[in-house]
Amino acid sequence: MMNKERKKTYIEEMKSFFNKNSSVFVTHYQGLTVKQIDELKKEMRKHGVLFKITKNRITKLALEGTKYKKLENLFSGPTAIALSDDAISSAKILTKFAKTNSNLKIIGGLMENEPLSVEEVAKIATLPTLDEARAKIVGILAAPAQKIISILLAPGSKIAILAKKKSTKT
Repeated sequence: MMNKERKKTYIEEMKSFFNKNSSVFVTHYQGLTVKQIDELKKEMRKHGVLFKITKNRITKLALEGTKYKKLENLFSGPTAIALSDDAISSAKILTKFAKTNSNLKIIGGLMENEPLSVEEVAKIATLPTLDEARAKIVGILAAPAQKIISILLAPGSKIAILAKKKSTKT
């Protein structure tokens, strides 16, 4: 049992977490071992995601006055949350972990004030992260430049042969 002071501190801490992050995913973790939970927390921390086991009744109090109030019906049973500004990374990590550990169940979430079902969380997990998207864009933009550079760096004889072939075709 928590005393009143600890409950008050917990509520303030949770409100702070909710206000600092743009996405929350709610999970049930019943059946996971401490070692498995620690593995998941470690993986989440690497990507700047907070994974926290919650106290449902007190967490519902912390949801009051936040944009995550819509999630309060998901807080029943053994609940843990993933809080982050990068919803895609959170969804990817949770989905990947849930595939190998059937005891972790994603039950919903909220991203930028939009409630998410389990199916929507799974769809978000398939999207590229910001870094992956940037890499793809750079690759697309760099490809034409690489072709021009390879032509310019080719020996003069190759350019002459290419020019001759082009002139004989027309």
